[in-house]
Amino acid sequence: MKFSSELIEPFSPFELLAHQVVEGFITGLHKSPFHGFSVEFAEHRLYNTGESTRHIDWKLYGKTDKLFIKRYEEETNLRCYIVVDCSRSMYFEQKLDFACKAAACLVHIITQQRDAVGLTFFSDHIELQTELKSTVSHQKFLYQALENIANGGNVGDEKPVGARSARPSNKGGQTPPQQIPQLLHELAEQIHKRSLVIIFSDMFDDFSQTEALFSALQHLKFKQNDVILFHTTAKNKELDFDYSNRPHRFIDLESQVELKLNPLDVKEAYIQAILQFQRELKFRCQQYRVDYVNADVDEGYYPILRAFLERRRK
Repeated sequence: MKFSSELIEPFSPFELLAHQVVEGFITGLHKSPFHGFSVEFAEHRLYNTGESTRHIDWKLYGKTDKLFIKRYEEETNLRCYIVVDCSRSMYFEQKLDFACKAAACLVHIITQQRDAVGLTFFSDHIELQTELKSTVSHQKFLYQALENIANGGNVGDEKPVGARSARPSNKGGQTPPQQIPQLLHELAEQIHKRSLVIIFSDMFDDFSQTEALFSALQHLKFKQNDVILFHTTAKNKELDFDYSNRPHRFIDLESQVELKLNPLDVKEAYIQAILQFQRELKFRCQQYRVDYVNADVDEGYYPILRAFLERRRK
């Protein structure tokens, strides 16, 4: 699969703005925590003797007989980290293909805004982590990395300059219990604060360790990041458990454990458990102010990503 212009160009009219202040390095689209004299009024402060009189609010002086300086919010560039789960469970029902296509479209949107973007792939370890850049050459490198993994190749094939890989990649690495929380904690420590972090993952881990997973999401928010989670699932098979009434052989793609059973024997209990996890995940995202996106791969990347961007813009 090649990421052609037909895949990416429909998203050219969109922007992806941070919902909170960000720390950048050149003038851009996003609110900065640093006050300057830019475009949008923020507040008044008392004038200090010796300062320039250029930004004195003379109308307010006429009303109060006191000198006040107008302060403005400075706009700045965004640092965006796109994090893609490429563990074995993401190869089920084209979930990884969905994540890579959506990520490529977001790379296009972010780079056309002149914002810096980087990719991180993880399975049971961080497979690849690129630098944050906004150049055209870097954009092409990111497309190539996404194409490689979407086509079933190794994440590290044709590795972008400035990218690092922890060790050689296997297709769809195994994700042991608690590995996703550990990796998210590691990322939270590495990335720059007040960044935009976009995660594509099915979040499948040991269900008995969900508190560790929620703690990792909270850690990302603690660093004052704007976090978006695309909860990537195949609703028909993974949530509705829609299988025919006959014996099946189920294989855990992470642990390779096999079970032979009739789906109807466990369907009710399975659905109850998986929906409870999804409800809890949504609740914690709302609690931590993580933007949760229910991404059913059966719907396709285009309508889900478009609906998200339109909602985000509003």
